[in-house]
Parts: sequence; C-alpha cells; structure tokens
Amino acid sequence: MAEGLAQAARDGDAAAVARWLHAGAEVDAVNTTGRTPLDLAVYAGHTETVRLLLAAGADPRQRAGEYGELTPLCLAAMHGHTAVVGILLDAGAPTGAQGRLNHVPLVLAATVVEQGHPQTVALLLRHGADINAVMKDKTPLEWTAAFGQVQMAHQLLALGATPTAKALSEARAGAERFPEAAQKYALIVDALHAAGIQD
Repeated sequence: MAEGLAQAARDGDAAAVARWLHAGAEVDAVNTTGRTPLDLAVYAGHTETVRLLLAAGADPRQRAGEYGELTPLCLAAMHGHTAVVGILLDAGAPTGAQGRLNHVPLVLAATVVEQGHPQTVALLLRHGADINAVMKDKTPLEWTAAFGQVQMAHQLLALGATPTAKALSEARAGAERFPEAAQKYALIVDALHAAGIQD
C-alpha cells in the first residue's frame, strides 16, 4: 500500500491517491526509498495531490528530500513551486529555519537558481517570512550578494531587506573570486550604496 500511494503521489494522480487513502494506506508511510507521498508530490509540484494529502492528515513539517534533510516547504521553495508553497503555508508550515540543517525557505527560494524564484519569495514574505532571517550566518540579501544575483538583490531591497556592510563585502569578495562576473557584482554594490550602505 505504501508503495502504491507513493507512486500515485509522485505521478500526481489525485484519483489514485484518494483510492489508496480510502483503502487504508497510511498517509505518511515511507516507500522503499524512504520518502513519503507528500515529499514526492511536493518535489514534483503536484498541487492537487499535495492539497489532498494534507487534507488527509499528512504532516507539513515532516522530513523531506532525498536524504531527509529538508522539509516540504523547503523542497517546494527550492524548486519554485509557488502554488505548493502557498498550500503548505495555509496548512501551517512554518517559515523559519527548519529541517536537520536549519534551512530557511526564503533563502532557498532566493538563491537556489541564478534568478531565484521571485514569485515564491514574494509569497513567503506575504505569509510572514522574515526577510532578514539568517541561514549559515547570512541573510537572504547577503547570500544573493555573495552569488552575484542582481535581480534578486534588487527585489529583496525593494521588499524591505536591510542593507548591510556584510552584503557589500560579500559582493566585493565575489567580484574578486569571479572577475568574469565583476559587472554583476558592481551592480549589487551600486544598489547597496543607493540603499544607504557606505564604504
């Protein structure tokens, strides 16, 4: 049963998920790879299946990811599954540091891909995520400065992120490490100067 429910969740087959649950499958049972139906549905971005599993009692704070290092919200944020993020937040998923490694969903949404996931970032902030939350000693803005993510740095500043001297130093260090991307880092330095951070 656990394997059948997990497969249906992975495939986004909401009707099959409903059948397995009606037949008595445990909603948070792990499959042979150690992953739950919610984990697999979130990873694949299947909104209706995620909603159905949560309504059946799936734990929105459970471990998720290939190594159980994440939570469903972290997983959805990383992949930019904005609609799934919204469903999980409505189900009570917390926005702060979570999972075995204390990941911050906002940092993941902002930094996992080069442009970040702007819609996911905006949704997390509308649901009360702390724009200055710290993950591994850096705020989301400081991470984007370190990675040279111009667009996301601008978005975070526009949404109220606190400009910091650390963000400035991260951008400068990035330009030194990656001279081929110096122009991107210079744009972030300019944005931080415009936001009031002085040398």
